[in-house]
Amino acid sequence: MLLVAFLFLCQLSVPNVGVMQAPRTTTIQNNAQAFLDLYNGIYQRLTAVDQENQWAGSTDVSDRSDGRRTASGQMAAAFLGNPQVIAETRKWLDQKNKLTPLQIKQLQAILFKAASAPGTIPQVVDARIEAESQQASVQDSFVYCLTQKSADGKCAKTATANDIDGVLRVSKDMNERLNVWNASKELGRPLKSGLVKLQTLRNQLAREMGFSSFFALQVSEYGMSVDDMRKLNQSFLTDIKPLYKALHTWTRRNLAAKYGQPEPKGAIPAHWLTNRWSQNWVALAPGVDLDQYFKNRTPEWIVKQAEAFYVSMGFAPLPDTFWQKSDLYPVPAGQTRHKNSHASAWHMDLDKDVRSLMSVEGDSEWFSTAHHELGHIYYYMSYARPGVPPLLREGANRAFHEGIGELISIAAGQVPYLQQQKILPADLKIDQTAFLLNEALEHTISFLPWSAGVMTEFEYQLYEKNLPPEKWQETWWKLVADYQDVVPPDAARLTDPTACDACTKTHINDDPAQYYDYAIATVLKYQLHEYIATKILKQDPHSCNYFGNKEVGKFLKKILEQGATRDWRVVLKEATGEDLSTRAMVAYFKPLQVWLDAENGKVK
Repeated sequence: MLLVAFLFLCQLSVPNVGVMQAPRTTTIQNNAQAFLDLYNGIYQRLTAVDQENQWAGSTDVSDRSDGRRTASGQMAAAFLGNPQVIAETRKWLDQKNKLTPLQIKQLQAILFKAASAPGTIPQVVDARIEAESQQASVQDSFVYCLTQKSADGKCAKTATANDIDGVLRVSKDMNERLNVWNASKELGRPLKSGLVKLQTLRNQLAREMGFSSFFALQVSEYGMSVDDMRKLNQSFLTDIKPLYKALHTWTRRNLAAKYGQPEPKGAIPAHWLTNRWSQNWVALAPGVDLDQYFKNRTPEWIVKQAEAFYVSMGFAPLPDTFWQKSDLYPVPAGQTRHKNSHASAWHMDLDKDVRSLMSVEGDSEWFSTAHHELGHIYYYMSYARPGVPPLLREGANRAFHEGIGELISIAAGQVPYLQQQKILPADLKIDQTAFLLNEALEHTISFLPWSAGVMTEFEYQLYEKNLPPEKWQETWWKLVADYQDVVPPDAARLTDPTACDACTKTHINDDPAQYYDYAIATVLKYQLHEYIATKILKQDPHSCNYFGNKEVGKFLKKILEQGATRDWRVVLKEATGEDLSTRAMVAYFKPLQVWLDAENGKVK
């Protein structure tokens, strides 16, 4: 059935409207709609097949799963990039003045998807799919080694990603910190050769479709140029620079005191920070150790509580299949199965089958992450409806998906909510500045130089400027120094020819040239949060509670249920009354800026 429909689509041809007498717009629209209906039906079924194979490969890494992922990707690419499909789509777009806005959006989406797999160079498409599958397999099956490997390659003491994160969060032993940090970077060595291939292959595909690079292709989905996207992200960094500088100074001084080390004069050594990439500075704010309040909370309770949050606002409970088919918790001890360690949400069939891949544990970070990932799930469920074609069952832009998840992460950390749910004691005396400091450290101000700066600029240079592999390591750490003011523990890393510290970041490999999504989402979430807090709840944005408020649910549903059917700028303006801006975020952290300036001023 699928193959027959695919072959039928490949034989479609646009009516020769040039020889018609006074063609009616409605006839053109009807013919275009017939093309789109057939495409959407095949696209949805292919997505379901491909997602099942990708899911299998991510939840049980093996040679067999790797083969399934490759074959599935090739099948999907053969459809998405079929030359006849591309030609037909372009013909319809040549008549877009006679089509509806919804039809135009779908046709543009077809060409965007085709650009990742143009059938005019099938050998390059197949090579890209195989390379990505191999890269995912290496990444997902990697075992971190904390000791010197024996001659036969065996490791006496291994660690998971969660283990490494745990040490970096709590250890004060500088040798232990250095050891696990170095171990976390070993992943980059086996991934480097794969990224060398992917850099070339991805650019070849994008340039075949008329884009200057793979980076430019990804940016195009926003309706923006490369220069405009970079300028937008740089404007974020300019707006928060005074706050980041103050936060960095406070963090540098306090880490030195915590570890009993001399305070560095400038940059912070990377292994001092509590994240493998220094992207979030967790567990540093005094008086905000929320983990102690989750000691008796099970991973199952954390996910159920996240679901309850959405249900309380009027969203439907998660379908039974979510609980039956998701992979939510760490692989039990003793099992040899490996799975992707990065939390993610999946819309398997672009309809009712929604799942999440996580490794939830009973701590505050996973509490926030679970609320975030279910934000994606409820976005999927909201736009999986007849009014949104499968092609447009996506966020208003990619950042909207992240922005909604991060918005709920803000809400999940609000003290009134935590007290209402009896996570925090009702009589707990709240230090609002400490909580604001924690939010800046763990989620926002430490994160923007990484997302809008390091990741965005590295991938811009990687693809748009064809950065040669021998320059990757040096360029990576220069960007880290320039934007984050962080340096590696050993300067020898800068010239290590086999190292690829950039490769250790999941998104570089399997979600490439899109990290500015997270930067935009970070800015977006404060605009949405401010509107909800001040216009709907009539509460202080620093201390409010979404739980149980159906009006908040209605506000969110109105955004979510539109999917990608309308321009993201229009959706945002209608929702909040303003264009994308850091105004709300800067205002939110203004009290912290005042406090940090005063604290830093005390130390001479």
